[in-house]
Amino acid sequence: MDRRASRDPRPMRAILARGPVIPIVTIDDEAVAASLARALVAGGIHVIEVVLRTPAACAAVRAMRAAVPEADVGLGTLLSPADVERAVAAGATFGVSPGLTPEIAAAARACGLPFLPGVATPSEALAARSHGFLEQKLFPAHGTAGIAFLQAVAPVLPDVVYCPTGGIRREDVAAYRKLANCPVVGGSWVAPADRIRASDWDAITALARTAAAD
Repeated sequence: MDRRASRDPRPMRAILARGPVIPIVTIDDEAVAASLARALVAGGIHVIEVVLRTPAACAAVRAMRAAVPEADVGLGTLLSPADVERAVAAGATFGVSPGLTPEIAAAARACGLPFLPGVATPSEALAARSHGFLEQKLFPAHGTAGIAFLQAVAPVLPDVVYCPTGGIRREDVAAYRKLANCPVVGGSWVAPADRIRASDWDAITALARTAAAD
């Protein structure tokens, strides 16, 4: 891969430290991306993950980066080296994958993209660590079940921190955030799909303000 990240990127750990919650958003129409980004930043959110599950995702990342350059906007659900390349081309400041393969690991390193690989077992966490990724996504976290996992791996992998996602409710956030190896959680409740479709930016700002205070 000969394309590199076009900016001096913020390290992944520093990105995770910017707030207690990362909204995970699905955008069907790139025309709403800028307004959504501004609504989230107005509520105190400075890290956003856009999932690569719609044709509008890459354009949405570009629009968000232009609208809120002070925020970190990442592209998630990266499933291949080609997806990593798409994230860089879109101007994403970080990438997220539900898992990790040697090929994806090599692609992320080659382009200098801060990267959050998904893990679900101690073996996967150890494998991601062996590739140099000390910031990992616990997926799926299954609500409070992920807390037991993070507590168990903390003394074994003391240099690794996690962003749990998948099945986490807002009421779970406080318990996760008490863990030393969990600086942030990810979830879709901050910017629900129905509020995005309704362009209800005031409601999303209010949800973001609550999340930022968790």
